[in-house]
Amino acid sequence: MYIGLISDTHGVFSDPFKDFLNPVDVLWHAGDFGGGDEFARSLSLFKPLSGVCGNCDGQDIRLMYPSYKIFNVEGTKVLMTHIGGSPGHYDIRAAALIDRYRPDVFICGHSHILKVMDDKANNMLYINPGAAGLQGWQLVRTALRFRIDASGVKDMEVFELKR
Repeated sequence: MYIGLISDTHGVFSDPFKDFLNPVDVLWHAGDFGGGDEFARSLSLFKPLSGVCGNCDGQDIRLMYPSYKIFNVEGTKVLMTHIGGSPGHYDIRAAALIDRYRPDVFICGHSHILKVMDDKANNMLYINPGAAGLQGWQLVRTALRFRIDASGVKDMEVFELKR
């Protein structure tokens, strides 16, 4: 499966991101959609969409998307939530979910900082796609695309767009 991953759009999904993500099979959103349910629906018209709500999302998004998801893709267990922290410094709720579900891949957003790394202590891949939107202090907007097959995550590519 070919996956596009974004987070922290805050109501913005510009054409350069659409161009980068056009080849993917599905789009995953790690929270803080912004723009309400109409914005989320527009993303789902672009690509089949899966996601979690973020701390800045309103009730409309919270009714459409859970605070976390645990699911399997090609035999790889994925845990997604918005506020996660980072390896060695996980948010207390994220740490409890990691301990409970023991995912192969942990995805979060919130920090607006792109970070992908092996978490050796938890035997998983940590992924934060950064922020695709304009809200926040980040100087570069980012997105990821990658493949998941029976061997796990591979062929990861980063998209960067200066503000």
